[in-house]
Amino acid sequence: MKYAYSFLAVIALILIAWLGSQIPGMQYFFGVAVPYLAIMVFLGGFVYRVVYWAKSPVPFSIQTSCGQAKSLDFIKPNRLECPTTNAEVVARMALEVLTFRSLFRNTKSEIYDGPKITYESSKWLWLFGLMFHYSFLIIVIRHLRLFLNPVPEAIAWLDWADSMFEIGTPAMYMTDAGLLIGLLFLFTRRLFNRQVRFLSLLNDYFPLVLLFAIGVTGVLMRMFLRDGVDINAIKQLAVGLATFSPVISTDIGAIFYIHLFLVCILLIYFPFSKLMHLAGVFLSPTRNMRNNSREVRHINPWNPDIKPHSYAGYEDEFREYMVEAGIPVEKEPTPQKDEA
Repeated sequence: MKYAYSFLAVIALILIAWLGSQIPGMQYFFGVAVPYLAIMVFLGGFVYRVVYWAKSPVPFSIQTSCGQAKSLDFIKPNRLECPTTNAEVVARMALEVLTFRSLFRNTKSEIYDGPKITYESSKWLWLFGLMFHYSFLIIVIRHLRLFLNPVPEAIAWLDWADSMFEIGTPAMYMTDAGLLIGLLFLFTRRLFNRQVRFLSLLNDYFPLVLLFAIGVTGVLMRMFLRDGVDINAIKQLAVGLATFSPVISTDIGAIFYIHLFLVCILLIYFPFSKLMHLAGVFLSPTRNMRNNSREVRHINPWNPDIKPHSYAGYEDEFREYMVEAGIPVEKEPTPQKDEA
Protein backbone atom coordinates (compact mmCIF):
# COMPACT_ATOMS: atom_id res chain seq x y z
CA MET A 1 0.00 0.00 0.00
CA LYS A 2 2.99 2.31 -0.15
CA TYR A 3 1.95 3.61 -3.55
CA ALA A 4 -1.58 4.34 -2.23
CA TYR A 5 -0.19 6.79 0.31
CA SER A 6 1.59 8.58 -2.53
CA PHE A 7 -1.70 8.94 -4.43
CA LEU A 8 -3.44 10.23 -1.32
CA ALA A 9 -0.69 12.76 -0.67
CA VAL A 10 -0.83 14.11 -4.24
CA ILE A 11 -4.64 14.24 -4.18
CA ALA A 12 -4.44 16.22 -0.91
CA LEU A 13 -2.01 18.68 -2.53
CA ILE A 14 -4.36 19.10 -5.50
CA LEU A 15 -7.30 19.80 -3.18
CA ILE A 16 -5.26 22.32 -1.19
CA ALA A 17 -4.35 24.24 -4.34
CA TRP A 18 -7.87 24.05 -5.77
CA LEU A 19 -9.64 25.14 -2.60
CA GLY A 20 -7.02 27.76 -1.78
CA SER A 21 -7.23 29.36 -5.22
CA GLN A 22 -10.99 29.86 -4.72
CA ILE A 23 -10.47 32.02 -1.64
CA PRO A 24 -10.21 35.74 -2.49
CA GLY A 25 -6.70 37.02 -1.90
CA MET A 26 -5.11 33.57 -1.78
CA GLN A 27 -4.20 33.73 -5.47
CA TYR A 28 -1.23 35.89 -4.53
CA PHE A 29 -0.11 33.29 -2.00
CA PHE A 30 -0.27 30.39 -4.47
CA GLY A 31 0.93 32.41 -7.46
CA VAL A 32 3.75 34.46 -5.90
CA ALA A 33 4.67 33.53 -2.32
CA VAL A 34 4.78 29.76 -2.81
CA PRO A 35 6.86 29.92 -6.04
CA TYR A 36 9.45 32.23 -4.47
CA LEU A 37 9.61 30.02 -1.37
CA ALA A 38 10.01 26.91 -3.53
CA ILE A 39 12.83 28.44 -5.55
CA MET A 40 14.71 29.52 -2.42
CA VAL A 41 14.36 26.08 -0.82
CA PHE A 42 15.38 24.38 -4.05
CA LEU A 43 18.49 26.52 -4.58
CA GLY A 44 19.50 26.46 -0.92
CA GLY A 45 18.98 22.71 -0.57
CA PHE A 46 20.67 21.96 -3.88
CA VAL A 47 23.77 23.99 -2.98
CA TYR A 48 23.90 22.51 0.51
CA ARG A 49 23.79 18.93 -0.75
CA VAL A 50 26.42 19.58 -3.42
CA VAL A 51 28.79 21.32 -0.99
CA TYR A 52 28.27 18.59 1.61
CA TRP A 53 29.12 15.88 -0.92
CA ALA A 54 32.06 17.85 -2.31
CA LYS A 55 33.59 18.20 1.17
CA SER A 56 33.58 14.44 1.73
CA PRO A 57 37.18 13.20 1.40
CA VAL A 58 37.87 10.32 -0.98
CA PRO A 59 41.34 9.03 -0.06
CA PHE A 60 41.25 5.89 -2.17
CA SER A 61 40.75 5.11 -5.84
CA ILE A 62 37.34 3.41 -5.73
CA GLN A 63 36.02 3.86 -9.26
CA THR A 64 33.74 1.20 -10.74
CA SER A 65 35.50 -0.65 -13.54
CA CYS A 66 34.65 -3.68 -15.65
CA GLY A 67 37.45 -3.62 -18.19
CA GLN A 68 41.18 -4.01 -18.55
CA ALA A 69 43.14 -1.46 -16.55
CA LYS A 70 46.25 0.24 -17.90
CA SER A 71 49.31 -1.82 -17.06
CA LEU A 72 52.01 -3.07 -19.43
CA ASP A 73 52.46 -1.43 -22.81
CA PHE A 74 51.56 -4.53 -24.82
CA ILE A 75 48.24 -5.01 -22.96
CA LYS A 76 45.45 -2.91 -24.47
CA PRO A 77 43.48 -1.05 -21.75
CA ASN A 78 39.77 -0.23 -21.83
CA ARG A 79 39.87 3.56 -21.77
CA LEU A 80 36.16 4.03 -21.04
CA GLU A 81 35.78 1.39 -18.35
CA CYS A 82 39.16 2.11 -16.71
CA PRO A 83 39.97 5.74 -17.50
CA THR A 84 43.44 6.89 -16.50
CA THR A 85 43.32 10.49 -17.78
CA ASN A 86 40.93 13.38 -17.18
CA ALA A 87 39.80 13.32 -20.81
CA GLU A 88 38.85 9.64 -20.53
CA VAL A 89 36.94 10.34 -17.32
CA VAL A 90 35.03 13.16 -19.06
CA ALA A 91 34.18 10.86 -21.97
CA ARG A 92 32.94 8.17 -19.61
CA MET A 93 30.84 10.64 -17.62
CA ALA A 94 29.39 12.15 -20.80
CA LEU A 95 28.22 8.75 -22.03
CA GLU A 96 26.76 7.98 -18.62
CA VAL A 97 24.89 11.28 -18.29
CA LEU A 98 23.72 11.67 -21.89
CA THR A 99 23.00 8.06 -22.88
CA PHE A 100 22.65 6.16 -19.54
CA ARG A 101 25.40 3.80 -20.69
CA SER A 102 25.47 1.65 -17.55
CA LEU A 103 21.69 1.24 -17.63
CA PHE A 104 21.89 0.13 -21.27
CA ARG A 105 23.83 -2.93 -20.09
CA ASN A 106 21.16 -3.78 -17.53
CA THR A 107 20.37 -7.48 -17.18
CA LYS A 108 17.60 -9.35 -15.44
CA SER A 109 17.79 -12.73 -13.74
CA GLU A 110 15.07 -15.38 -13.71
CA ILE A 111 14.87 -18.71 -11.84
CA TYR A 112 13.37 -21.67 -13.71
CA ASP A 113 12.67 -25.27 -12.74
CA GLY A 114 15.78 -27.21 -12.02
CA PRO A 115 16.54 -24.88 -10.29
CA LYS A 116 18.20 -22.92 -13.05
CA ILE A 117 19.02 -19.24 -13.12
CA THR A 118 19.36 -17.30 -16.36
CA TYR A 119 20.58 -13.79 -17.09
CA GLU A 120 18.91 -11.90 -19.92
CA SER A 121 19.32 -8.47 -21.43
CA SER A 122 16.73 -5.91 -20.31
CA LYS A 123 16.64 -2.78 -22.45
CA TRP A 124 13.12 -1.61 -21.62
CA LEU A 125 14.17 0.20 -18.46
CA TRP A 126 16.92 2.01 -20.37
CA LEU A 127 14.56 2.98 -23.22
CA PHE A 128 11.73 4.35 -21.09
CA GLY A 129 14.14 5.94 -18.62
CA LEU A 130 15.83 7.77 -21.47
CA MET A 131 12.44 8.77 -22.90
CA PHE A 132 11.28 10.20 -19.58
CA HIS A 133 14.45 12.14 -18.77
CA TYR A 134 14.84 13.73 -22.20
CA SER A 135 11.14 14.58 -22.39
CA PHE A 136 11.35 16.22 -18.97
CA LEU A 137 14.45 18.19 -20.00
CA ILE A 138 12.83 19.49 -23.18
CA ILE A 139 9.65 20.43 -21.30
CA VAL A 140 11.67 22.46 -18.78
CA ILE A 141 13.56 24.25 -21.56
CA ARG A 142 10.35 24.81 -23.51
CA HIS A 143 8.70 26.44 -20.48
CA LEU A 144 11.38 29.14 -20.49
CA ARG A 145 9.37 30.88 -23.22
CA LEU A 146 6.92 31.92 -20.49
CA PHE A 147 9.62 33.73 -18.52
CA LEU A 148 11.45 35.43 -21.38
CA ASN A 149 10.26 38.35 -23.48
CA PRO A 150 11.12 38.27 -26.33
CA VAL A 151 11.40 34.50 -26.67
CA PRO A 152 14.82 33.37 -28.01
CA GLU A 153 14.83 31.77 -31.44
CA ALA A 154 16.28 28.51 -30.10
CA ILE A 155 13.39 28.02 -27.65
CA ALA A 156 10.82 28.98 -30.30
CA TRP A 157 12.33 26.43 -32.70
CA LEU A 158 12.32 23.75 -29.98
CA ASP A 159 8.67 24.50 -29.28
CA TRP A 160 7.85 24.09 -32.99
CA ALA A 161 9.87 20.87 -33.34
CA ASP A 162 8.14 19.36 -30.31
CA SER A 163 4.71 19.84 -31.92
CA MET A 164 5.71 19.46 -35.57
CA PHE A 165 3.31 16.55 -36.21
CA GLU A 166 0.38 18.87 -35.33
CA ILE A 167 -1.73 16.16 -33.70
CA GLY A 168 -4.94 17.71 -32.41
CA THR A 169 -5.86 21.33 -31.83
CA PRO A 170 -3.83 22.81 -30.31
CA ALA A 171 -0.99 20.58 -31.45
CA MET A 172 0.05 17.97 -28.93
CA TYR A 173 3.66 18.03 -27.75
CA MET A 174 5.58 14.80 -28.28
CA THR A 175 7.46 15.31 -25.02
CA ASP A 176 4.18 15.45 -23.07
CA ALA A 177 3.34 11.99 -24.32
CA GLY A 178 6.92 10.78 -23.76
CA LEU A 179 6.89 12.06 -20.18
CA LEU A 180 3.61 10.38 -19.27
CA ILE A 181 4.45 7.10 -21.01
CA GLY A 182 7.86 6.96 -19.35
CA LEU A 183 6.35 7.63 -15.92
CA LEU A 184 3.68 4.98 -16.43
CA PHE A 185 6.34 2.39 -17.27
CA LEU A 186 8.54 3.32 -14.29
CA PHE A 187 5.53 3.19 -11.95
CA THR A 188 4.08 -0.10 -13.24
CA ARG A 189 7.56 -1.66 -13.11
CA ARG A 190 7.65 -0.99 -9.39
CA LEU A 191 4.20 -2.55 -9.00
CA PHE A 192 4.54 -5.72 -11.07
CA ASN A 193 8.22 -6.58 -10.67
CA ARG A 194 8.28 -8.39 -7.35
CA GLN A 195 11.97 -7.77 -6.69
CA VAL A 196 11.65 -4.04 -7.37
CA ARG A 197 8.34 -3.86 -5.46
CA PHE A 198 9.98 -5.41 -2.41
CA LEU A 199 12.77 -2.81 -2.47
CA SER A 200 10.54 0.19 -3.24
CA LEU A 201 9.75 2.67 -0.50
CA LEU A 202 7.23 5.48 -0.17
CA ASN A 203 9.81 7.99 -1.39
CA ASP A 204 10.20 5.93 -4.57
CA TYR A 205 6.50 6.15 -5.48
CA PHE A 206 5.79 9.73 -4.41
CA PRO A 207 7.96 11.56 -6.98
CA LEU A 208 6.59 9.38 -9.79
CA VAL A 209 2.99 10.15 -8.83
CA LEU A 210 3.79 13.83 -8.31
CA LEU A 211 5.48 14.13 -11.70
CA PHE A 212 2.60 12.30 -13.37
CA ALA A 213 0.12 14.71 -11.77
CA ILE A 214 2.19 17.67 -12.99
CA GLY A 215 2.18 16.24 -16.51
CA VAL A 216 -1.56 15.49 -16.50
CA THR A 217 -2.51 18.94 -15.20
CA GLY A 218 -0.26 20.53 -17.81
CA VAL A 219 -1.90 18.53 -20.62
CA LEU A 220 -5.38 19.32 -19.27
CA MET A 221 -4.58 23.00 -19.11
CA ARG A 222 -3.28 23.06 -22.69
CA MET A 223 -5.54 20.59 -24.49
CA PHE A 224 -8.89 20.35 -22.69
CA LEU A 225 -9.40 23.23 -20.21
CA ARG A 226 -7.80 26.01 -22.20
CA ASP A 227 -11.02 28.03 -22.37
CA GLY A 228 -10.82 28.65 -18.63
CA VAL A 229 -7.13 29.60 -18.69
CA ASP A 230 -5.81 33.01 -19.71
CA ILE A 231 -2.42 32.33 -21.30
CA ASN A 232 -1.63 36.05 -21.48
CA ALA A 233 -2.17 36.37 -17.73
CA ILE A 234 0.10 33.37 -17.15
CA LYS A 235 2.78 34.93 -19.36
CA GLN A 236 2.45 38.22 -17.47
CA LEU A 237 2.78 36.45 -14.12
CA ALA A 238 5.77 34.37 -15.25
CA VAL A 239 7.65 37.39 -16.60
CA GLY A 240 6.76 39.28 -13.41
CA LEU A 241 8.15 36.46 -11.25
CA ALA A 242 11.38 36.51 -13.27
CA THR A 243 11.71 40.31 -12.94
CA PHE A 244 10.52 40.42 -9.29
CA SER A 245 7.41 42.41 -10.23
CA PRO A 246 4.63 39.79 -10.33
CA VAL A 247 1.10 40.72 -11.34
CA ILE A 248 -1.81 38.45 -10.46
CA SER A 249 -4.90 38.24 -12.65
CA THR A 250 -8.16 36.74 -11.45
CA ASP A 251 -8.78 35.05 -14.83
CA ILE A 252 -5.88 32.62 -14.79
CA GLY A 253 -7.92 29.57 -13.80
CA ALA A 254 -7.80 27.07 -10.92
CA ILE A 255 -6.08 24.37 -13.00
CA PHE A 256 -3.08 26.67 -13.38
CA TYR A 257 -2.73 27.13 -9.62
CA ILE A 258 -2.93 23.36 -9.14
CA HIS A 259 -0.23 22.82 -11.77
CA LEU A 260 1.98 25.56 -10.33
CA PHE A 261 1.53 24.35 -6.75
CA LEU A 262 2.53 20.80 -7.69
CA VAL A 263 5.63 22.13 -9.46
CA CYS A 264 6.53 24.13 -6.34
CA ILE A 265 6.13 21.01 -4.18
CA LEU A 266 8.46 19.18 -6.56
CA LEU A 267 11.07 21.96 -6.24
CA ILE A 268 10.86 21.87 -2.43
CA TYR A 269 11.03 18.08 -2.33
CA PHE A 270 13.82 17.78 -4.90
CA PRO A 271 16.97 18.56 -2.83
CA PHE A 272 15.99 16.17 -0.04
CA SER A 273 15.08 13.18 -2.18
CA LYS A 274 16.61 10.61 -4.49
CA LEU A 275 15.98 13.04 -7.33
CA MET A 276 19.28 14.66 -6.33
CA HIS A 277 21.01 12.04 -8.47
CA LEU A 278 20.89 14.89 -10.98
CA ALA A 279 23.91 16.36 -9.18
CA GLY A 280 25.08 13.23 -7.39
CA VAL A 281 26.11 11.48 -10.59
CA PHE A 282 28.79 14.13 -11.15
CA LEU A 283 30.12 13.79 -7.60
CA SER A 284 30.16 10.00 -7.45
CA PRO A 285 33.76 8.85 -6.86
CA THR A 286 32.97 5.54 -8.53
CA ARG A 287 32.46 7.50 -11.76
CA ASN A 288 34.55 10.66 -11.61
CA MET A 289 37.90 9.19 -10.48
CA ARG A 290 40.79 8.00 -12.61
CA ASN A 291 41.85 4.38 -12.38
CA ASN A 292 45.48 5.19 -11.68
CA SER A 293 46.13 3.20 -8.52
CA ARG A 294 49.07 1.49 -10.26
CA GLU A 295 50.68 4.85 -11.02
CA VAL A 296 49.79 6.97 -8.01
CA ARG A 297 49.87 5.98 -4.37
CA HIS A 298 46.65 7.02 -2.64
CA ILE A 299 47.29 7.80 1.01
CA ASN A 300 44.46 8.01 3.50
CA PRO A 301 44.69 11.40 5.29
CA TRP A 302 42.77 9.95 8.23
CA ASN A 303 45.57 7.54 9.15
CA PRO A 304 47.39 8.64 12.32
CA ASP A 305 51.05 9.60 12.09
CA ILE A 306 52.62 6.46 13.52
CA LYS A 307 56.41 6.37 13.69
CA PRO A 308 58.00 3.09 12.53
CA HIS A 309 58.95 0.73 15.35
CA SER A 310 61.38 -2.04 14.37
CA TYR A 311 61.54 -5.39 16.09
CA ALA A 312 64.95 -4.51 17.49
CA GLY A 313 63.52 -1.41 19.09
CA TYR A 314 60.53 -3.39 20.36
CA GLU A 315 62.86 -5.95 21.95
CA ASP A 316 65.01 -3.23 23.53
CA GLU A 317 61.88 -1.78 25.12
CA PHE A 318 60.35 -5.01 26.40
CA ARG A 319 63.36 -7.39 26.67
CA GLU A 320 63.19 -7.84 30.43
CA TYR A 321 59.49 -8.64 30.34
CA MET A 322 59.99 -11.07 27.46
CA VAL A 323 62.73 -12.94 29.36
CA GLU A 324 60.53 -13.13 32.46
CA ALA A 325 57.71 -14.55 30.34
CA GLY A 326 60.02 -17.11 28.72
CA ILE A 327 59.82 -15.53 25.27
CA PRO A 328 63.05 -16.05 23.30
CA VAL A 329 65.00 -12.90 22.50
CA GLU A 330 67.77 -12.26 20.00
CA LYS A 331 69.90 -10.36 22.46
CA GLU A 332 70.26 -11.43 26.06
CA PRO A 333 69.81 -8.74 28.67
CA THR A 334 72.97 -7.22 30.11
CA PRO A 335 73.64 -8.59 33.63
CA GLN A 336 73.51 -5.90 36.26
CA LYS A 337 76.49 -5.60 38.70
CA ASP A 338 75.83 -5.92 42.38
CA GLU A 339 76.24 -2.66 44.21
CA ALA A 340 78.91 -2.71 46.99
